[in-house]
Amino acid sequence: MKHNRDFDPDYGNPVELAPGIRRLTANNPGPFTFHGTNTYLLGDRRLAVVDPGPAAAEHIDAILRASKGATIEAILVTHTHMDHSPGARLLKEKTGAPVMGCGPHRAARALLEDEINPLDSSGDKSYRPDRHLADGEVISVAGLEIETVETPGHTANHLCFALTGEDILLSADHVMGWSTSIVAPPDGSMRDYMSSIDKLLDRSETIYLPGHGAEIRQAIAYVQDLKQHRLDREAAVLKQLAGGESTIPEVVAMLYADVDPALHPAAGLSVFAHLEDLAQKGLVTAAPELSLSAVYQLARDAR
Repeated sequence: MKHNRDFDPDYGNPVELAPGIRRLTANNPGPFTFHGTNTYLLGDRRLAVVDPGPAAAEHIDAILRASKGATIEAILVTHTHMDHSPGARLLKEKTGAPVMGCGPHRAARALLEDEINPLDSSGDKSYRPDRHLADGEVISVAGLEIETVETPGHTANHLCFALTGEDILLSADHVMGWSTSIVAPPDGSMRDYMSSIDKLLDRSETIYLPGHGAEIRQAIAYVQDLKQHRLDREAAVLKQLAGGESTIPEVVAMLYADVDPALHPAAGLSVFAHLEDLAQKGLVTAAPELSLSAVYQLARDAR
């Protein structure tokens, strides 16, 4: 895939992307957040703030400075990872604006016996919205009509937001231009993620505003490439297993040989997501059971 990593976060300063749409990037760079989490300010004299980011006082102060002279009417949250939702509580304390959006954090499936969620610490377990927005629900806020688009996969409760009457979708961490999104069981689900990709391909928006990095132009073509990338990765996993039994570290060593070894644990979570999906399809078996430490092979009918 061709990613765009040309991005200036301009920390503390709002960047106007279109009339009534500004982006503020939190100063929380990292291997999974790129230069930081994007917060979006929608509207002019009346505002909706999307994803206030981590519990960082300096970022909340930047949001308040950028919104000076306007009224924050709502705080929208796309999903409950610690770099996106904790700031909602701080911003609500400052403004009294209601928190709307995704439901409380939850795993995509129940944990297996003795299984540990490797992303457990990244989930914001204290998040509770004032209003849980359902798929397809349209709210009127800040003089805008905003449609909720449910897109589970990266997390089980992940949402995107579409601006009705505009060619713009806030894609959060479901689709980002700088990198593919991490999908890690049991926090996330590859099957759900791919279904959500197809859901976006059925929509018309061609401009995406992601949770990290720059806006995505010609988004439909990009999402098609993203889908093919995941399908190619799935095929590569199957090809690796066709040579015999394999563990996740062995698959990662082959498929991610050109990736910094420090990122191999994260790659292992992505491979696990593919293997879980393939097992659900009856194409792969795991011994003794699905886990990061299991031994995998092609199912008899898939050979």
